[in-house]
Amino acid sequence: MAENDAKPTLPKKSGPYISSVTSHGMNLVIRGIVLFFIGVFLALVLNLLQIQRNVTLFPPDVITSIFSSAWWVPPCCGTASAVIGLLYPCMDRHLGEPHKFKREWSSVMRCVAVFVGINHASAKVDFANNIQLSLTLAALSIGLWWTFDRSRSGFGLGVGIAFLATLVSQLLVYNGVYQYTSPDFLYVRSWLPCIFFAGGITMGNIGRQLAMVSVEGGLTAF
Repeated sequence: MAENDAKPTLPKKSGPYISSVTSHGMNLVIRGIVLFFIGVFLALVLNLLQIQRNVTLFPPDVITSIFSSAWWVPPCCGTASAVIGLLYPCMDRHLGEPHKFKREWSSVMRCVAVFVGINHASAKVDFANNIQLSLTLAALSIGLWWTFDRSRSGFGLGVGIAFLATLVSQLLVYNGVYQYTSPDFLYVRSWLPCIFFAGGITMGNIGRQLAMVSVEGGLTAF
């Protein structure tokens, strides 16, 4: 009789796990897409400011897209923005240091406005020499971090992003992809790392806010 008794059906444990993985994957994809398009938009606007002041020069045959920007600049900036925006909350989670300083969209929008202002200053404000400009932008960039971030992970990632992005820019200019007028730091301008640092902090704040929205909506953010 015992052999003929039907064994009780055990609940499958893979269902919730698969559902959780799917939710996490969709969360990352949606946030990545949003960050990508934000990065593309900012790249078009900020690159327009640089070109109008002849800070950056592209060969005439590549200036064919909107806002007189080389076609590859917006996708590259969008991809970098997505990576940075996803990396910041991921680092916060793995370091066990959840970022709770000024976590609201109004603060994020002010951070974006300050970043655009720093970039605008690099193109519009005339200084006596590049050293004064670089020191001013460095102070403004650190001020942006202190005002809207204040985390050790944010500062460290910002410095790393500035270093890598400046290195990539040096290689692109060296290979003739584009050029800077009056370069004073090898092939680029000395204030460029400050812009990259501020951009990393800005996209990190956007990424953190999107991750917080995902958590409030019932999804676990990475």
